[in-house]
Amino acid sequence: MNQRDIFITEFDLARLRDVLRARISAGGRDRDHLESLEHELDRAHVVDPSAVPHDVVTMNSQVRIEDVDTGLENVYTLVFPSDAGIEEKKLSILAPIGTALLGARAGQTVDWLVPAGVRTVRIKEVVYQPEAAGDYHL
Repeated sequence: MNQRDIFITEFDLARLRDVLRARISAGGRDRDHLESLEHELDRAHVVDPSAVPHDVVTMNSQVRIEDVDTGLENVYTLVFPSDAGIEEKKLSILAPIGTALLGARAGQTVDWLVPAGVRTVRIKEVVYQPEAAGDYHL
């Protein structure tokens, strides 16, 4: 798996840490994945919302991705767990694909482990990013 710079706002970092603390203390099968996300947050660059590069996937960003194996494209929004719903194409940050997308940039590929191996998608476009749109409250 590739390591890249992750940019995050103080607001999103605080919200994500709260979610992680609650999930880790509750226990469960996904503890390793949650600790992996926590590690990613520990190494993230905390920046002012106006300083986030516009092509970076942040919380509540809408992204167009392409599965590198099938060529299929989809548009998803990266959200907090309480807002997730695959029917609405809203991916939870706590899902492995959500964690992989956080901090990635348009043009990059990201991968994550699945039971059958590794899945890889290419980020074709950041369709909407709250920081770029000035929507700092999302």
